Amino acid sequence: MFHSSGNYEAFARPRPVKNAEDVRAWYVGGGLASLSSAVFLIRDAGVPGHNITILEKSELAGGALDGIEEPERGFVIRGGREMEDHFETLWDCFRSIPSLEIEGASVLDEFYWLNKDDPNYSLCRATVNRGQDAHTKDLFTLSEKAQKELVKVFLATREDMEGKRINEVFGRDFLDSNFWMYWRTMFAFEEWHSALEMKLYLHRFIHHIGGLPDFSALKFTKYNQYESLVLPMTSWLIDQGVTFTYGADVTDVDFDFAGPRKTATRLHLTQDGEKRSVELGENDYVFLTIGSLVDNSDNGDHHTPAKLDRGPASAWDLWRRIARKDPSFGRPEVFCSSIDETKWESATVTTLDARIPEYIRKIAKRDPFSGRVVTGGIVTARDSSWLMSWTVNRQPHFKAQKPDQIVVWVYGLFADRPGDYVKKTMQECTGEEITAEWLYHMGVPVADIPDLAANGAKCVPVMMPYVTSFFMPRHAGDRPQVVPAGATNFAFLGQFAETGRDCIFTTEYSVRTGMEAVYSLLGVERGVPETFGSTYDVRTLLAATARLRDGEKIHVPLARFVPKRLVDKLGNTQIGRLVTEAGLV
Repeated sequence: MFHSSGNYEAFARPRPVKNAEDVRAWYVGGGLASLSSAVFLIRDAGVPGHNITILEKSELAGGALDGIEEPERGFVIRGGREMEDHFETLWDCFRSIPSLEIEGASVLDEFYWLNKDDPNYSLCRATVNRGQDAHTKDLFTLSEKAQKELVKVFLATREDMEGKRINEVFGRDFLDSNFWMYWRTMFAFEEWHSALEMKLYLHRFIHHIGGLPDFSALKFTKYNQYESLVLPMTSWLIDQGVTFTYGADVTDVDFDFAGPRKTATRLHLTQDGEKRSVELGENDYVFLTIGSLVDNSDNGDHHTPAKLDRGPASAWDLWRRIARKDPSFGRPEVFCSSIDETKWESATVTTLDARIPEYIRKIAKRDPFSGRVVTGGIVTARDSSWLMSWTVNRQPHFKAQKPDQIVVWVYGLFADRPGDYVKKTMQECTGEEITAEWLYHMGVPVADIPDLAANGAKCVPVMMPYVTSFFMPRHAGDRPQVVPAGATNFAFLGQFAETGRDCIFTTEYSVRTGMEAVYSLLGVERGVPETFGSTYDVRTLLAATARLRDGEKIHVPLARFVPKRLVDKLGNTQIGRLVTEAGLV
């Protein structure tokens, strides 16, 4: 496997790999990493779809990319994924998946046209004082000290940041800034999370610093991500003959270790209450999704809180069993042993009449029933005890939604703190109580909140014990390589496999691991698109520097001692022009 960039590799079609028709592939887990990897296995390696089996313990594919209407409870979305132009492997995959909405178009075409016609941006990023615009004015409010800390982290080596927490490398100035409020609520970072992941995010999205305050950097799907992304992909895979086996919980994998060679020999699984195994032959390949963001997630309802499930978690138990067999298979305990530091709670609110949407309209400054961008990303109630954020995407968010309904996604980073209206922690609250707290921060008159929360909406809370587990401070080797050294027929996929310069908690990361696994194991003769290199582009770095300074020019103390002709000469060079165009001088 090798990485590449440019049209030469992007437009090339690789020839089928040797003996592709004999390959049998087994995917453990039916999330985005497995689904996309199966697409690459068929499209780029030439493996027949009927030779591929996806084993998924739930009754639905998609993993954390979900969206469903549950009987009695209502619509449920555990989370949403923010996307951008340079998700290189994601768009490489979806250019080949037919749209279910537009005949003759791909999912990428559909997504591209949608975001051209209806570009995303926010008109109110944060509120205070019960629904009043916080007027952040797109400013980062970083002091000189905070700017220096940010630059220091950016320039540090990965090794310098290993094992460190964010609050160990940033001081109070930084943590009290608008920048940190934008950043932590957008990406779900906590102060105790990994400084290394913070650094990787800075490098990965440095080209979007200017769009951070108003979300103009982001793009979203038409519907929830199950219907917009997962359903077209699974439909295409089924058309290719791929077998989806639901209710199949893989519990262990046997390996043969012969010198440096490592070979998967058998899968152990439970299906319909019965234990069985799959023996792996010389033409069999196994692609294992390890860990899980949504393992043991629990749904409450309008009258019942979601439960925090600290019990056995099968995806994590599988990785633990595998990891004990070889040091190169990673250290899952680093990520899954601190539930109180990796959990948070979300809730899906469905409005039932016209009253609540009027408050949404007031804050979003857009008509929520227009079918176009509404909030343009999350709105953060920055004075909320839960640090509550909420968003209304294009409506309808579900195809089954009634025309007079609005689906809202709400989440709180601090699920253990008492609310400002409800006076209970978020994880103790029913859907009705979470709705009441949200309405309070929306500015609904206090006298109207009880009736609106009880009768104006239906809410499904979801507690996720491991949702930010990949953000825990880590060291090299804690995550296994996608294809560990010596692996002959297996690979690790998903958010807990190591793939270099990209960053986790993105759809791109899942797809990248899936692509690298197929290209590496089967020797596909095409380059994996490299992670977008904006961090090496001097123009991007200068523009980001200007934005982080909120437009304040750089003062050069020696300028008055330097002859004017030398200053003019420097200004007429390419460097001078770049610095001037960036607004730094």
